[in-house]
Amino acid sequence: MTWTEWFIFLLILQIIHGLGTWKLYVKAGRQAWEAFVPVYNAVILMKIISRPWWWVILMFLPIVNLIMIPAAWVETARAFGKDSKLDALICIVTLGFYLYYLNYVEDVKYIENRQLKPKTSTGEWITSVLFAIVAATIVHTYFFQPFVIPSSSLEKSLLVGDFLIVSKIHYGARAPMTTVAAPMVHDTIPKLGTKSYLFSDKFDEKDTSWKNKLQLPYFRLPGFEDVERNDIVVFNQPADTLLDMNVFTPDRNYYKPIDKKTNLVKRCVATPGDTLEIRDGYVFINGKQNVLPSRSHLQFSYLLTLKKPISSASEERMFYNMLDKADIDDGFRINPNGTFYLAAASDEAVKKLRVQPNVASVERVTQEKGIAGNVFPRDNYHNDWNTDHFGPLWIPKAGATVQLNKTNIGLYKRAIGEYEGNEVVTRGNDIFINDKQVTSYTFKQDYYWMMGDNRNNSIDSRYWGFVPYDHIFGKPVFIWMSIDGINDGLKNWKFRWDRIFTTVSGSGERTSYLIPFLVVLIGIYGFNKWRKKKKASAA
Repeated sequence: MTWTEWFIFLLILQIIHGLGTWKLYVKAGRQAWEAFVPVYNAVILMKIISRPWWWVILMFLPIVNLIMIPAAWVETARAFGKDSKLDALICIVTLGFYLYYLNYVEDVKYIENRQLKPKTSTGEWITSVLFAIVAATIVHTYFFQPFVIPSSSLEKSLLVGDFLIVSKIHYGARAPMTTVAAPMVHDTIPKLGTKSYLFSDKFDEKDTSWKNKLQLPYFRLPGFEDVERNDIVVFNQPADTLLDMNVFTPDRNYYKPIDKKTNLVKRCVATPGDTLEIRDGYVFINGKQNVLPSRSHLQFSYLLTLKKPISSASEERMFYNMLDKADIDDGFRINPNGTFYLAAASDEAVKKLRVQPNVASVERVTQEKGIAGNVFPRDNYHNDWNTDHFGPLWIPKAGATVQLNKTNIGLYKRAIGEYEGNEVVTRGNDIFINDKQVTSYTFKQDYYWMMGDNRNNSIDSRYWGFVPYDHIFGKPVFIWMSIDGINDGLKNWKFRWDRIFTTVSGSGERTSYLIPFLVVLIGIYGFNKWRKKKKASAA
């Protein structure tokens, strides 16, 4: 729904609330009209049920309100003497319409100084759990979110098994667009394997289903920095129509809300207004080669040739040790001619390999210029682009206008149509946007180009194009845990102690803040124990 439609919907809800509670307001010593005034009625209700005013804010926060609004129903019933478990259950099952019964049928009396603490330990436990979920959901949605690196696309800059803290406040927290969903999970409920949100993902229902009408328009709180070139960014995969991002052959396309598309982490190599080109695997921005930060390590695929083949178990162990010492852990395969295809190796690793006595050569594997690759935008005018030779390509910028013709419409059609909500049709040499023939288009939002540092082992913008600003949701700032072997079922896992409690960005060698953190933690614990003893002795 649009903001206007949501406003009308909320007004209708206020009328429903007023009609169902105005007598209860009067019995609590308030005026009947106070039950009908939007927002103000919630403030007054908090006074009636003896709950803090800031509950009103929580009742209007998406996802959090799924817990707080039912809690308000139950608390309202309790304020009028209906405090049994059955009353609470009826309140929730009837979606709050039990209050209509109390308002018009039951002769209830307002209990002004009621006991707010739950009567049983079970009730106290449930209350504590619910408010813990509320607090965690607020932090998770608007401030910081944990994220684990699932693939090697940024290896060796970020490693598989790095557990990150992603800041929502750097670029501005994006408010949830999906209003009915399980808190603190993404698109799937763990263990159950079922969809965690209410939405019809079928193509023919995505614009008509009532479930999809519950989506909120895009809104972002102010941040304190913009997405800059070479930032590592967490975002929603724009072209995600897969049921499972690890299965590239689904039975059909699965259409998802923006905030429920698969989370990815890549490096932003081009920002709005840049002209990007890839030459021999290296990124050039506005004609100049992009220089990555010092902690970044580009990796490419290589062909390794040995002077003599491996003929014994001991030589095989030596080969694996050689790869391990060179810090090559992205796998390899043996070609029919006896050479080894290394999926990914950094410049440092290649230097180490080339000085080994049994290594004949280590040569980069690249696609030749002009050879067609299965890359964006997959049209007849750019079929000579591939992952190593790509562009030049202009990155759309909010407010900037691009001239459109039959040779470049393929580059911007998805952005104009899918991401900016227009209908784009080409008829011969003519281009129509919303049934109007055009020769240009002015973009409504910024776009970015995301790539992995592991250049030959990364599914990124080269395959699905631009990343709109409304798909960006955070910046990784901290590695709080790092486990080697996480994708091996943790059979031979180990902590990477040098990465735990380190910052994601920065220059020079990583510095772990684990010891200072533990010292502060022990200090706080000791201080609290000392303070408790002092209070006990004073009493």
